[in-house]
Amino acid sequence: MKPVRVGICGLGTVGGGTFNVLTRNADDIARRAGRPIVIEQVAHRSPNPDCDLTGIKTTQDVFEVANNPDVDVLVELIGGYDVARELVLTAIQNGKHVVTANKALIAVHGNEIFAAAHEAGVIVAFEAAVAGGIPVIKSLREGLGANRIEWVAGIINGTGNYILTHMRDEGRAFEDVLAEAQALGYAEADPTFDVEGIDAAHKLTILASIAYGVPLQFEKAFTEGISRVTAEDVEQADNLGYVIKHLGISKRTDQGLELRVHPTLIPKERLLANVHGVKNAIAVMGDAVGPTLYYGAGAGAEPTASSVVADILDVARDIATDHHYRVPYLAFSGIDEDVSQLPILPMEEIISAYYLRLLAVDRPGVLARVATILAEQGISIEALIQKEATEGELVPIILMTHRTREQHMNEAIRQIEAMADIAGPVTRIRVESLDEQE
Repeated sequence: MKPVRVGICGLGTVGGGTFNVLTRNADDIARRAGRPIVIEQVAHRSPNPDCDLTGIKTTQDVFEVANNPDVDVLVELIGGYDVARELVLTAIQNGKHVVTANKALIAVHGNEIFAAAHEAGVIVAFEAAVAGGIPVIKSLREGLGANRIEWVAGIINGTGNYILTHMRDEGRAFEDVLAEAQALGYAEADPTFDVEGIDAAHKLTILASIAYGVPLQFEKAFTEGISRVTAEDVEQADNLGYVIKHLGISKRTDQGLELRVHPTLIPKERLLANVHGVKNAIAVMGDAVGPTLYYGAGAGAEPTASSVVADILDVARDIATDHHYRVPYLAFSGIDEDVSQLPILPMEEIISAYYLRLLAVDRPGVLARVATILAEQGISIEALIQKEATEGELVPIILMTHRTREQHMNEAIRQIEAMADIAGPVTRIRVESLDEQE
C-alpha cells in the first residue's frame, strides 16, 4: 500500500523520541499499520544530537510542513497555544491529518480544532496530550465505551507528584524539593504550570470531555496548587491515615459535573496513594466495569513518543475510512449538536470532607468557639489533633470534618480566621475517599 508520509514539527524531547521510535521500529510499525510510515520532513529550530536526519528534508519553518503537499500527517510537537493553533488549523485546511501531544492546545482550542477537522474530514489524534505514555484516552474513549462514567481522578502531573512524594518520604519543605526537581529537570525554571495545577487542569478538561461527552471547558476548571502544602500537613495526614496527592477530579452528579484540581487527602490503602515520584496514574469508575486504574510514565521522550506513534498508526489504519465512521474525537458522536450540555458546577457547590490546620492561642474556649462555628454551618468534626503547647506558643489544631458543601466551609473558615485568637490563614485541604460507593 502507499506509504503514509509524516511531517514532524518540533524536534525537542518528545519530537526527538518520536523520530527515533519511528525510525528504529519502522518494520514493526509498518506491519501493524499495513503500510510503511515514513518521515517526509522535519521542522526544528536547533539540531537534536540524538537524531540522525541524514536523507530527511528539514526546515526551520513549521508552516512549510503544513503546506507541503507530500505530507499526509502533521505531527505537532512545538507546544504552546497561538502558533500551534495556527499550524494545526493550516494543516487541517490543507487536508492533512494531525497528531499532537499538546494538552494546552486541545484543552483551550480543541472545540474549534475538532469542528474544523470534522468539516475537512481529517483526523486529529491526541493520545500523548494526557499522561504521556499511558493510553488512557484510548481506554476511556474506546475500551470503556459501554460504561456510564461516574468519576475520573488522577495524578496527571509528574512534577507535583515528585514533590509531594519526597516531602512525605523525607520530611522536607516544598521549596527544598521544588529546587531539587528543577535541578533534575523534572520542573521548569518557572514551575507555575506544574505546581499551581494548570497543566493538570488542561489534562483533566480533556479526560472529562471524553468521559461525559461535553465540550472542552478549561475556563471552568477549578485549579489550586500545592505551594501552600507544608511538611507538617504531610506528616499530620500520615498520622490520620492519609496521603496528600495533587489530583485532578471530575465527577458526574445529579446537578452537573465537577471539574477540579487541588491537593487532596486520600486513604493510604488506595492505589493512587501509592503512586510515587514522577509517575502518573488515572482511576476511572464505570458503572459496568467498576474501578479501573491506568498507571505508567506520564512524560519523557520515548514514553510520550509511544503514544504519539500509536496515534500515527491509528491514522495510517483509518486514513481511507469515511470520517463519518471513525471513532469520534471526544468519544461521543456529534461536534456541537449531539453532545451533552451538563453544566460544570461552581466550586462552591462541591461536596467534600476537609482537613483543616489552624494556629490558635493556647486559651480556654478557643477550640469550643471553632467547633461552634463549624456546627452553625452544619459541619461536623470527624477527628481532632491538638498538640501540647509551651508557655507563649501558638497551638496547631488539626481537624478532619465530615462531608459538607464548599460554600459552607468557606463561610466557616472566614469566621474562624476573624477570631482574635487565631493566627494567620486556615489551611484547608479537601479529602476524598475515591470509594466506588461515592
